[in-house]
Amino acid sequence: MPSAATISKKTVEDVDLAGKTVLVRVDYNVPFRPGTVEIADDSRIVASCDTLKYLASKRCKIVLASHLGRPGGRVVEELRLKPVAVRLSQLTDYAVETSLECTGDRVREMARSLPCGGMLMLENLRFDPGEESNDPDFASALASLAEVFVNDAFGAAHRAHASTEGVAHLLPSAAGLLMARELDMLGGALRSPVRPFVAVLGGAKVSDKLGVLSHLAGKVDILLVGGGMAATFFKAAGKSVGDSLVEDSKIDEVSEFMRDAADKGVDVRLPGDVVVADGFSATASHRVVASDGVPDGWRIMDIGPEAAGSFESALRPARTVIWNGPMGVFEWEPFAGGTERIAKALAGLSEATTVVGGGSTAEAVATLNLDGEMTHVSTGGGASLEFMEGKILPGVAALPDRD
Repeated sequence: MPSAATISKKTVEDVDLAGKTVLVRVDYNVPFRPGTVEIADDSRIVASCDTLKYLASKRCKIVLASHLGRPGGRVVEELRLKPVAVRLSQLTDYAVETSLECTGDRVREMARSLPCGGMLMLENLRFDPGEESNDPDFASALASLAEVFVNDAFGAAHRAHASTEGVAHLLPSAAGLLMARELDMLGGALRSPVRPFVAVLGGAKVSDKLGVLSHLAGKVDILLVGGGMAATFFKAAGKSVGDSLVEDSKIDEVSEFMRDAADKGVDVRLPGDVVVADGFSATASHRVVASDGVPDGWRIMDIGPEAAGSFESALRPARTVIWNGPMGVFEWEPFAGGTERIAKALAGLSEATTVVGGGSTAEAVATLNLDGEMTHVSTGGGASLEFMEGKILPGVAALPDRD
């Protein structure tokens, strides 16, 4: 398994942290069960624990900073971080103090008063409008709480916000262990994959993935395309797609991509059959049809069993796999089959490096209890997509390189 030490950015392991106060940007943007403060998925909290335990072992005073939801620069009671602090305390057995603010004299005093190994969780950063606007004064106020900055929030690294980009220029900075692993696994798969290298891309909208498709062309050996986005590919090829979601404005770009992929010798495979439904609901009538036989009034909801089998065969010899985007509307049982078969196929690749993108793909793998069978499941949805597009992530770019 690759080591975080192989990345070019400084990590916590490269910095003298003994006894210092450390501001740690974490990604605790977790979902709550509707109408409650019960956390529905604590995987992002769990993923941060290695970094926090490492800092505690160095007797650091740890100040945690995160956003939660989209409060729009104002206080929203149901988006306070207290429930997250409680869950973190349960996971680590550390006492986690909380603040009702994220900056100010009171917060500075709480940070100074922390015992070595103690943790203070600031209030939701996005309660302050200065966070998302990357306001220099807000960044300075955050920086005044600590001596060192550690960014462990890969899921927010594609945002140039005060706590992800601004602070990194004001304090000695480094990547946390989670951030380092994300960069190592995603970067390693793209930079120096063991071949055959297969990418699986799905999801509802092709516009979300065109940048990734273009960046992967010429890097991968096989590209498997599923999900609702396949409908735009089918229409670009002149096939009837019934009432399926199609991004007509992207048809020319899809056609251009297919020509470019062919010129580069990339084997792009589309589903030969699909599961269609006569409405967008879990209870809609559904059946399997050939991909060129979608009836009027019906829409594509999943890849079909033949397509799933074909994709499994393509994955079997792979030694590096990147997967981003489900194969269908996996939240509804009648349309979960394609996603489940891809997940199980990846879980069975004992000799391959399997990297699963964040967001709904990570959710699907976790729902199937297969996340532990993957080499790496990213904590970043939009961040992992932008990374795979080859874009510069501001929160990463702001961190110093190793000497």
